[in-house]
Amino acid sequence: MSPDSKATVLIEALPYLQQFRGQTFLIKMGGSAMENKNLVESVMRDIVFLEVAGINPVVVHGGGKAISAAIDEAGLEHEFIGGLRRTTAETISIVEQTLNTQVNPTLVEMLKSSKGFAQGVPGQTVFIAEKNTPQGEDGEPLDLGFVGQVTSCQTQLVKELISQEIVPVISPIGKHPETGDLYNINADLAAAALAKALKPAKLIYLSDVPGLMRNPSEPDSLIHSINHKQAESLIKEGIIKGGMLPKVESALDALHSGVQKVHFIDGRNSHSLLLEIFTDSGIGTEVVK
Repeated sequence: MSPDSKATVLIEALPYLQQFRGQTFLIKMGGSAMENKNLVESVMRDIVFLEVAGINPVVVHGGGKAISAAIDEAGLEHEFIGGLRRTTAETISIVEQTLNTQVNPTLVEMLKSSKGFAQGVPGQTVFIAEKNTPQGEDGEPLDLGFVGQVTSCQTQLVKELISQEIVPVISPIGKHPETGDLYNINADLAAAALAKALKPAKLIYLSDVPGLMRNPSEPDSLIHSINHKQAESLIKEGIIKGGMLPKVESALDALHSGVQKVHFIDGRNSHSLLLEIFTDSGIGTEVVK
């Protein structure tokens, strides 16, 4: 790039830097975007950039591949009911240990190695949860074991870290307020629940898809911007379905609860986070009210 081109990029970012300084962004990391160490390190540097620019990032992460590997190493079977993974009394301890003592500290260390300020937060100190019993195709409840849904969030520690300009990195583990049971929580839904409590300027889903697409097999069908009514129409038409359906439904719920904007971007693309936030064209899909 020529010096003029570099300067143009910086000037394009200026109004966004001014607009979002002091604002909170909640970033959910998951999917195959977390399976490539170099990509994860790149995302962590982008998050440090946000922090240095005066934005307050909060990270909620998944860790499905690491959990699967740990279950395999323990010689346990992967159980599925109605196509959904079941978490048993044996595997919930593996899930908790993998997320809180392996995945979470690794992300925190990456942030610190880029000279950012970060602290790991075990999800059970944030997410109050109860057993999740979704309905199967026949309408009967499915017993997924120790799989939970968030009922409320304890945000005091998260807000304290934000006030100290420290990035909270939070695992998707919930705790029952009475029994003390731990639950494995879908990271997308955990992030949306926390967004409803924090009401950040942006809720950003970093995953392994470019965004919302009218036809997943056609890259040119990416929807760059969509509002609530348009998203509901695409759900009714069956265009938004499968794994994207709960993401979008949770995003719409977050928007109704005070989140200003939701973004779906492909974490496999280098610096997609910065390109989505600080450029006029963006790179993924933004969902607005």
